[in-house]
Amino acid sequence: MADKDEDTPYEQLCRAVRDYGEAAMENLLRCRAFGRAVMEGLPGWLGVSASCVSAVPAKGPFDPAKDYGDGAFSFDPDKVIRLEPITFGVCVIVPNAEDSGSLWLRTGVRLEITGSTFDVFVANQPLLRVPLEFEGELDPVFETIHRELMAVFRMELAAYNDERYKGGIGFMPQRPGF
Repeated sequence: MADKDEDTPYEQLCRAVRDYGEAAMENLLRCRAFGRAVMEGLPGWLGVSASCVSAVPAKGPFDPAKDYGDGAFSFDPDKVIRLEPITFGVCVIVPNAEDSGSLWLRTGVRLEITGSTFDVFVANQPLLRVPLEFEGELDPVFETIHRELMAVFRMELAAYNDERYKGGIGFMPQRPGF
């Protein structure tokens, strides 16, 4: 093949498409490996059995008992793979103390590769940067997932316990003259 500067416009386009495809596949493989490592390590960090944590889609209906495999991730292996952030959901199953049921806590995780790091976004928590070689480096991710799940309950309890709302919020029928 000719020198890059001597390539035809079509050859340049073919090379760009090939490079994009290679980068998109590398992104998918790295993000999937990262997500799987999070899902494998989180139960131990939480101190629960693996059955209490599952990978689920980040949005929409889900079943925490279902093994979604790659379906937990935002990429669709049956379609064109794009060079874009990858998302997945983390579900933690917490048994109810009062009955035999359980509560399913889900949060979304978004991954972007930036240079030599993963930019990790867990719902409303601040950005985390984790090295691409992440083995032994996931505790901050586990802590952030935990912090996000705790924040949801703290906000709900704070609203419930707020004295301003003890009388309830409601609507009164409109009175004449108002």
